[in-house]
Amino acid sequence: MGSTEENLREELDLLRQEMAKVTEELAAFRLAQKVLTEVTTGCSSRPGGIIKAALQKTLDVCADVTSTEKGSLFLLDPASKKIVDAILTRTEVTPEQRTKLIGSVLDKGLAGWVSRNLDIGLIKDTEDDDRWLTLPNQPYIVRSALGVPIINGQDLRGIITLLHSEPNHFTPRMAESMLATAEQIGLVLENARLYGQLDTYSKALDHELEKGRQIQIDFLPYDIPKLDEWEIVACFHPAKQVAGDFYDAFPLDNDQIGLVIADVCDKGVGAALFMALFRSLIRIFSSQENKLQETTTSIINLAHHKALQAVRLTNDYVGQNHWQMSMFATLFFGVLDPNTGLLSYVNGGHEPLFIINQDGIKQMLNSTGPAVGMMPNMKFEIKEVQLEPGEILIGYTDGVTEAKSPEGKLFTDKKLKELVEKPAASASELIERIKNKLFDYMEDAAQFDDITMLAVRRN
Repeated sequence: MGSTEENLREELDLLRQEMAKVTEELAAFRLAQKVLTEVTTGCSSRPGGIIKAALQKTLDVCADVTSTEKGSLFLLDPASKKIVDAILTRTEVTPEQRTKLIGSVLDKGLAGWVSRNLDIGLIKDTEDDDRWLTLPNQPYIVRSALGVPIINGQDLRGIITLLHSEPNHFTPRMAESMLATAEQIGLVLENARLYGQLDTYSKALDHELEKGRQIQIDFLPYDIPKLDEWEIVACFHPAKQVAGDFYDAFPLDNDQIGLVIADVCDKGVGAALFMALFRSLIRIFSSQENKLQETTTSIINLAHHKALQAVRLTNDYVGQNHWQMSMFATLFFGVLDPNTGLLSYVNGGHEPLFIINQDGIKQMLNSTGPAVGMMPNMKFEIKEVQLEPGEILIGYTDGVTEAKSPEGKLFTDKKLKELVEKPAASASELIERIKNKLFDYMEDAAQFDDITMLAVRRN
């Protein structure tokens, strides 16, 4: 009977030990979970540096779980080992006292030992351990202490110190749990540092892109030509800071007007650079004396046809010199005679332009050749059309018809045609009508492509 009772007691003691072990492991797991949640939440809410408020809360959680009376979390510069920030439980010190710690080197006491050895420092009783340094006029009693290094890679990023007024308060199991917690903090601190670098790089990139955006805006016509009996208006909304769309309206010899609307393939910086190239080449080539390419259209206006050779020359230049980039543009280039209303044009793979009168769509100016820049020696047919008083010519890029609603549905060619078929008293009124309907349709949906329109009305 006695042996049975002894066996039961032994089994009960083992069960109690196992329960204590499980309880400690569960506490360690909950501690790590709480710490990880607090720190990662703080860092994700304000990426770009060490989140002091989150780390303060983390230290308080550590103190609560281990029943610590006092605690500190020192963040160190890995190179100099100097304190760059000091966080203490429940803010028992004044800001002035905290500030004095910044720049100090942890070379003495328990923190100094942890810093040198990069290992857990567990002091069961400060009276029997020379690693503890009692400071003069210390306002509180410390009998047990725990110091844990925060390490990332080979670098010491900080030290957690927990204190208690009773000896033997901290156990090896607590120390192991805090070490696991410190590892999580180390990872998050490294992520916070990387977030900070990313934030710095992002701001620098935004600054450069903003300069690029301003340069690109300068490429667009600052002053659209003002003509008697004519109205020329444009709309330009890039999807990103820089765009591949562009429009142009510029004077040519003999009071003729060049009109361009184009969409460079792709988006972003690359498209913006080629946008500047296409725009410059069209202007340069249209203003020089050009040899006429054979065309199936009878030549009514020789000057117009010479200017329109700019499309062929631009195509050959890009196709021969930048073919490896696989960049091209859909491009409409028209030359307008304001005195007669004659418009000669090339449509290089671009969306059809509409000529609108009071009855709706009078004519569509479809493609007369391929996209510009795909390969050299392509043929571009020149066509001519007459703009009568009251008629409006309007061109657009596919960012209009392919704009999406919040549900992902396209705006479509059909909706655009319904808008342009309604009479408009001016080119400005027509552009505003389309723009308002388009952005109402998009609501808060992301803009995926540049939106550009150009309209010309003969009054």
